[in-house]
Amino acid sequence: MQGSAYGASLAGGAFDVVNFVRQPQTILRCLSWLFSIVVFATITAEGYVNEAEKPEAQCMFNSNDSACSYGVGIGVLAFLACVVFLVLDAYFPQISNAKERKYIVIGDLVFSAAWTLLWFICFCVLASQWSHTLDQTALPGDAARAVVAFSFFSTITWALSSYFAYARYSQGVNDFDQDYRDPASDQTTPYPPAPYPSGPTGYQQSPFSQNQEQPGDYQPPAY
Repeated sequence: MQGSAYGASLAGGAFDVVNFVRQPQTILRCLSWLFSIVVFATITAEGYVNEAEKPEAQCMFNSNDSACSYGVGIGVLAFLACVVFLVLDAYFPQISNAKERKYIVIGDLVFSAAWTLLWFICFCVLASQWSHTLDQTALPGDAARAVVAFSFFSTITWALSSYFAYARYSQGVNDFDQDYRDPASDQTTPYPPAPYPSGPTGYQQSPFSQNQEQPGDYQPPAY
């Protein structure tokens, strides 16, 4: 973990693509991004079926349109969030302000924890609705099982992202507890004392003050 208030003292330098791609957080975000596409794209493409006795298409999960809408909504928002956090992760090493880094880390932690819970709810809802679906043979069962499975996988990846975000947040809190001061905004550092005394007590009379001639004492030279 980077020290000095969320690694603010280590900011700068060239962007290392190889190191960025190898980071666990980057891998988890890419997996979460991919899983979210599978969930909302599968529901959108194959999640609604037309039944003979009903004029409108119904959700394949026990004809519960709310279940399909929930899965699509969670998946689309997770997809957008992964893109945003990937950009922030790439830009994060260039941020020198400790407060900005703190806000990014807290936002990552809160969102990851919230989406871990929402994905788990999505998994439970879809799995329950699919188990109560009567005629599963007439429905795209592989697509339904894929949506349920990748909802569960998304829960795991977002939970791991929450863990890494919490570890980074805890490291930053410890650095602030050690009286860290951001060099860019620290105005309390005193200036070094002047090398010479100041004020009237340090005044010294000029050495030439006693030898100065008065204007009336001037004598022209004799030729």
